[in-house]
Amino acid sequence: MKTVCVRLVRVIRERFLLEAEAAGITDFDHFNDWFQAWTEQVLNCRVHTETKQTPIERFLAGGTPKAVDPALLSEAFRWSALRVVTRTATVSLEGNRYQVDPALVGRRVELRYDPEDMATLTVHDQDRPAGVATPFVLGHHTHRAVPQAARTPAEPTGVDYLGLVLTRHEEQTGGSIAYRDLANLDQNQQEDNE
Repeated sequence: MKTVCVRLVRVIRERFLLEAEAAGITDFDHFNDWFQAWTEQVLNCRVHTETKQTPIERFLAGGTPKAVDPALLSEAFRWSALRVVTRTATVSLEGNRYQVDPALVGRRVELRYDPEDMATLTVHDQDRPAGVATPFVLGHHTHRAVPQAARTPAEPTGVDYLGLVLTRHEEQTGGSIAYRDLANLDQNQQEDNE
């Protein structure tokens, strides 16, 4: 499974992100439109040499996918660190200090957290929930490993590859539909009715 994920990330990086960076990303909505069009028109439509199926056919062969519990998904992506609780019922993490339950003094506990939100930590003692770690001294709101390393920009080719893919996608699907555009459409219809 890990090999499949590594290959997918490499394909996205080499075939989509390079093109997106060269075309110039103006905003996140534009980026999402390009990515959806590229995924549906290019990535999921090519027949794999080993399976003789497109990725979407192979994915749907197992039946309708089940929705994942959002809380379980959130927990799966949390980071963790082991710390010993001090005599003052505190633990330190990334230069921050947190207050924990005094009953945990001297124990080695696991702190689970979202690296982009160091203000919210949960404490686990021997794989059992043991409350939350309340920020006592919060100097860093995000983990130092969160920022992405700067990459050198790709040389522009002069071909608007993603624009071509998006145009083909819109032709086949009857135009672009985005939830963010519905509010503008609704407002325009109200103005026309007045």
